[in-house]
Amino acid sequence: MEKKYNRKYGGDGGRGGKSRGDRPPRRSGEELPSNIVVGRNAVLELVRSGAPVDKILVSGKEGSVQVIIAEAKKAGVPIVSSTNESLDRLARGENHQGVAAMVAEKHYSTVEEILEIARDRGEKPLIVVCDGIEDPHNLGAVIRCAECAGAHGVIIPERRACGLTPAVSKASAGAILHMAVAKVGNIAQTIEKLKENGVWTFAAEADGVDFYEADWNIPCAIVLGGEDSGVSRLVRERCDFTVSIPMFGRVNSLNVSTAASVLLCHAARKQKLG
Repeated sequence: MEKKYNRKYGGDGGRGGKSRGDRPPRRSGEELPSNIVVGRNAVLELVRSGAPVDKILVSGKEGSVQVIIAEAKKAGVPIVSSTNESLDRLARGENHQGVAAMVAEKHYSTVEEILEIARDRGEKPLIVVCDGIEDPHNLGAVIRCAECAGAHGVIIPERRACGLTPAVSKASAGAILHMAVAKVGNIAQTIEKLKENGVWTFAAEADGVDFYEADWNIPCAIVLGGEDSGVSRLVRERCDFTVSIPMFGRVNSLNVSTAASVLLCHAARKQKLG
């Protein structure tokens, strides 16, 4: 899973589910994870409460599910089509009624709030943009690296990427509590927004300039790609620079969080020492 990434660095609808008796029985002592909410009324109230929701999975769009979808759209919560079988596994025997929500571990910030954090500290912005990191352990480790380097925030996409799950929280070793994380609908447009606010963007890819040679003593955002595909073509085209980490060993392999730590620590040092 990591090889390609590292190389780039150097059903039934209406009733919404089976009957209770057809579901796989919950194993003894097994409870629904704290970040999963199932059932139409429960999910609807969750969305209306304003709680941070990563996404809502639905297996059909009939009846009251339409109300949930409408409320989710108003709240900016992504809706993902699923199957009753997938929801059965996720709900672990609970009656999901064709709907399940995945709750974030904390409230998301906005890009404006991340920039405000830098202004309040009197520092040049240092931001991490994650363009499609799917592994929660990788995302958690990146957030940990960002916090340790004194970065002001991390930006992640709404779709085709990991959100702030309990696994991410655990992998961050508590850093998630101290790091502003913004979730955006379009990474490429967010890059343009950062540039409009005076932030220079650095895509981390294989064929860029040696990162030691880049000027990091400026407001900057480091853009890291997904584990399999790296930084997407459109996002890379929007970035100001492309940088690479030189490899000197036989194994051309760096995990995304390892690459993040190298680039972040170097950029932070350059910003603070000039």
